[in-house]
Amino acid sequence: MAKYIIKRILYLIPVLIGVTLLVFFIMHLAPGNVAQIILGDNATPDQIAQLEKEMGLDQPVIVQYFRYLTGLLHGNLGNSYTTGASVTSEIMARFPYTIRLTVVAAVFSVILALPLGILAAVRQNTWVDSVSMIFSLIGVSMPIFWLALMLILIFALKLGWFPVYGADSFKSIILPAVSLGFMNMASIARTTRSAMVETIRQDYIRTAYSKGLSEREVIMRHAFRNGMLPTITVIGLEIGQMLGGSVLTETVFAWPGVGRLMIQAINGRDTPTVMGCIILMTVCFALVNLAVDLLYGVFDPRVRTMYR
Repeated sequence: MAKYIIKRILYLIPVLIGVTLLVFFIMHLAPGNVAQIILGDNATPDQIAQLEKEMGLDQPVIVQYFRYLTGLLHGNLGNSYTTGASVTSEIMARFPYTIRLTVVAAVFSVILALPLGILAAVRQNTWVDSVSMIFSLIGVSMPIFWLALMLILIFALKLGWFPVYGADSFKSIILPAVSLGFMNMASIARTTRSAMVETIRQDYIRTAYSKGLSEREVIMRHAFRNGMLPTITVIGLEIGQMLGGSVLTETVFAWPGVGRLMIQAINGRDTPTVMGCIILMTVCFALVNLAVDLLYGVFDPRVRTMYR
């Protein structure tokens, strides 16, 4: 297993290089001048040229990229163009908020999605199944930003149950987590239903029923565990998407996470900060996928042979 984990981590290196290359050149193709943004509209051409020279922005883009890549290989993400602070320190100050939001949203999604999907499969082709799938379809189709605005309008402005923005208390995370997790909950529920419908038709399930086991035992001890692999895959992908999708949610709710930091950096053409945020999200997504692959072996012993 250790060899498999090391191999997967090594595969991350070319992925990170490709991501940094793509994002770096896209940021330089974006309109606007970094030095102009920093100095303001009243800056003279000489002042702009001097600042560009100090920041190394007067050099060719490919030279700037390799200079950034050299620093990255030494564990240095550089300094923010707008604040001058270390990108690493700025990201680490925001990262716990993003992780907290993602974890709460993921727990909300899984707790609601698994029972909903299992119930829809067990009561297939009944009104329970229809209502569950309509609910899931609405969740999949609903844009995150629209749901976030509706939640603010109803539960924050009209009812006054939750704060509109910030991260001052536990109540502050409820609306952002629901907004971020609702669409993912719908996807997980639909996948769980499909996997369970296929599993409960297998011969060993009929054998379990013939032995006199209750429906609860058959579903939870046999069908659920054997039908979990597709659901685990989707949960892993959805958690990765939550890390990326938190950009919209954090912006709407003014949540002080990495997603909001990245939006602010994009607006200010702060390339090192944008690069640092995207690298962090790429690494997190890769580690989540690795954890999903390892979980396969927990639920299905046959998968463990691939780790040897």
